Amino acid sequence: MIRFLHTSDWQLGMTRYFLSKEAQARYTQARFDAIRTMGRTAKEKQCQFMLVCGDSFESNQVDRKTVARAIEALKEVTIPVYLLPGNHDPLNAASVYHSSTFIGKKPAHVHIIENTEPVPVGEGFELVGAPWLSKRPNGNPIVDLLNALPPAGSIKRICVGHGSIDIFTPDQEAENVIAVSKLEAAISEGKVHFIALGDRHSLTKVGSCDRIWYSGTPESTDFCEGHSGFCQIVTMDGADVTTEEVKIGQWNFIEELVDLNTNDDVESLWKKLEDIPNRERSVVKLDLKGSLTLSLHGVLQNHILAAKDVLAGSVINKDDLLVIPNDTDFTELAFSGFADATVKRLRNKIDQGGPEGAVARDAFMLLLRLSKEAT
Repeated sequence: MIRFLHTSDWQLGMTRYFLSKEAQARYTQARFDAIRTMGRTAKEKQCQFMLVCGDSFESNQVDRKTVARAIEALKEVTIPVYLLPGNHDPLNAASVYHSSTFIGKKPAHVHIIENTEPVPVGEGFELVGAPWLSKRPNGNPIVDLLNALPPAGSIKRICVGHGSIDIFTPDQEAENVIAVSKLEAAISEGKVHFIALGDRHSLTKVGSCDRIWYSGTPESTDFCEGHSGFCQIVTMDGADVTTEEVKIGQWNFIEELVDLNTNDDVESLWKKLEDIPNRERSVVKLDLKGSLTLSLHGVLQNHILAAKDVLAGSVINKDDLLVIPNDTDFTELAFSGFADATVKRLRNKIDQGGPEGAVARDAFMLLLRLSKEAT
């Protein structure tokens, strides 16, 4: 029997444009912390090794500090770690794995899968990997590997690859796409007994058997990931293979389509933003539609500003809201004198529409907010 931890797509050194400098620092730290968490998980689950299926680094151009911090985290993993170069960090002349920082600091239990030679990982078990040797190879390396492999015989063989599967990409004829039929054939022909993949950021089973998996990234990277923030524990016992997902990630990327038309709608969104757990590690993207009065739109803006104070990041992806002034917006201010004359001028500009009307609307919304803060 053998048990190992399957992970991929750490992408150390990744930056997110929607994070502030302070939030980016926390996000960066979380990605290093994920390595330590997986190390503890592997020990608790009695894994024999950790398998990282590509893109450990965001690119081969990451700075020395990123490499050094990665090594410090890997030092805390107490079992062998096998790193497969992927499309982000291929094993070319400029490879991060060839850098003096990596070579000089790498602990002995960390191994780079540099070629397709079998690597013994336990009695009766071996790894075979398909490293990316360039950012844009001709075809996917795993296809050539599987074509060349003889049947495993009495050996239980774990295959390590990286890249997109045809069933998950619209461009199925792209050069680097892997045909799932090739992977399933290798399993059925006895060439390999488990295929561990990287590149897709969600933990995903491939095909009908339980022997081809993407691990997903251990720390979420974007809104489109359906099941990220996990690693996988794989146990191979004779002819049986079992898998277990383990939650690792701390960050949440939340996408909301919100239809706003009434005060209740606005307050419901505010409650939803308030109820997000772990908000300092949450990023929210809002798609807004509907129609609001100027007053309600001002309330909405105040809620969003308040949420931004505590969320790690927020993005208004699409704003299809119609902001329609009504009489109440103007009369409830109860201004007099110069202030009342200003409100009337703004109202006339808003009624006229066009670019000046839009500017007047924004000015009036600011006036509404300031007047409410003053009361």
